Amino acid sequence: MKRVVVTGLGAVTPLGNTVAEFWTNIVAGKSGVGAITKFDATKFKTNFAAEVRGFDPEAYIDKKELKKYDLYTQYAIAASDQAIKDAGLDFAQMPEEERYEVGVIWASGNGGIGTFEQQLREFHSGDGTPRFSPYFIPKMIVDIAAGVISIRHKLHGPNYATVSACASSNTAIISAFDTIRMGKATIMVAGGSEAAITEASVGGFNAAQALSKRNDDPEGASRPFDPTRDGFVIGEGAGALILEEYEHAVARGAQIYAEMVGGGMAADAYHLTGTPPDGLGASLGIRRALKDAGIEADKIDYINAHATSTGLGDIGELNGIKKIFGDLPVKISATKSMTGHLLGGAGAIESVISVLSAKNDMIPATINTKELDPGIPEGLDIVLGESLQTPVNYVLNNTFGFGGHTATSIFKKYTP
Repeated sequence: MKRVVVTGLGAVTPLGNTVAEFWTNIVAGKSGVGAITKFDATKFKTNFAAEVRGFDPEAYIDKKELKKYDLYTQYAIAASDQAIKDAGLDFAQMPEEERYEVGVIWASGNGGIGTFEQQLREFHSGDGTPRFSPYFIPKMIVDIAAGVISIRHKLHGPNYATVSACASSNTAIISAFDTIRMGKATIMVAGGSEAAITEASVGGFNAAQALSKRNDDPEGASRPFDPTRDGFVIGEGAGALILEEYEHAVARGAQIYAEMVGGGMAADAYHLTGTPPDGLGASLGIRRALKDAGIEADKIDYINAHATSTGLGDIGELNGIKKIFGDLPVKISATKSMTGHLLGGAGAIESVISVLSAKNDMIPATINTKELDPGIPEGLDIVLGESLQTPVNYVLNNTFGFGGHTATSIFKKYTP
């Protein structure tokens, strides 16, 4: 199997619209949560979210082209463009036959849900005559961001979307990793984006009792593992990774952030939206990722937990981790305490965090958590309060989604 390295990163997030700004704020322990500004949320039980702020799509997309793209695709274009530039790649100057070996796997859980709502709203507010935008369907469908990225850069390699709810973008990254390992591409643009801070999305998650209702303290609402947690905080944005075959990256003198060494996927096979208390799906995914990487559990220094701040989910994941790691001194943190939950984009931005954690020997903290739920298994080392500077050689990134989907990726510090 071929080796795979990370040579470029991109991010559009509630904590900044570049990787540098995002990472600085993550290490500083800042919250990206605030009042919803996209619509009047006062009629809902939850009126706050982790919105992307200050995003200028015209920095990436011609103004005339914007009408063709839902916000989730705009985020995807921005993050992938950043990552491609960061990797030192100029596809316009690359011979066509080389671009045959460059692909895109891009994820989203909800795709163009904002477009869907807008078009139906406009239809029902009119005279009943069906007048829909010719861009309605291509703006809405979940695969279109992957297609747009490939069209934009004339990339002819494998191209598709992955949808596994909140595990979607980690699944995309694992799939891109496997594509390169098997010799089916030399470079893959991988990641995910979400723009689901909409009335239907917030209303639907409220109905499912999934969102925090801590309206008096939005910044402190996402508090994974804390006994007072009351649900997740919905977020939006995008994360992008350039995965590249190792020899190809070295030959062109590329910067290398980290090496990707393993990925594991599994199913809870338990419940539509809930996770099993014993963490079975989580433990299976972790075990498979470790086997794929060819390492034992004691090699992992840091786990970026899925940890959304829901009552059952947090405990189930930690029980699954405990099954595999026992009393090993692995550090655990939940960065959703800062970013909120980006749904289908979560795994991508948490992969960016995982890569930078290994590169910089830095473990971001879990903020807002004042004490640990007494139901958490004993012996787990959860980093609270402040980021921790410590050697980080292997990072494991967990993501789970409605439907019982689990995806776990492993990144390793790169040493030339």
